[in-house]
Amino acid sequence: MKRVITYGTFDLLHYGHINLLRRAKALGDYLIVALSTDEFNRVEKNKVCYFSYDERKLLLESIRYVDLVIPEEGWEQKRTDVHLYHVDTFVMGDDWTGKFDFLKEEGCEVVYLPRTPEISTTQIKQDLNSKS
Repeated sequence: MKRVITYGTFDLLHYGHINLLRRAKALGDYLIVALSTDEFNRVEKNKVCYFSYDERKLLLESIRYVDLVIPEEGWEQKRTDVHLYHVDTFVMGDDWTGKFDFLKEEGCEVVYLPRTPEISTTQIKQDLNSKS
């Protein structure tokens, strides 16, 4: 069984997220999503989410491409997760290109997928704020 992992906040879930998850799942048999916790988003990423961790987790668990959702509590856990979950392929959007190449040293393939260009959570928030 080929295991794939990806990481993210997945707030205001949209079709760009679904595209990423669909393409990530196509690279293997089992997709793990490491979902950024509220505290990690607030403290390390300087983000405030619209939906709580539990709400975002519930949404991700309902997507057919996702097999397991785990908490992402820090930047440094990626190397540990690769070993703990026996991950074969690490997937991120191409806005992160090169940032996680160190995982290749762990025997893990690293893939950066193109983002869906016309959609982002940031853009959705900006559009909603401009309509107020």
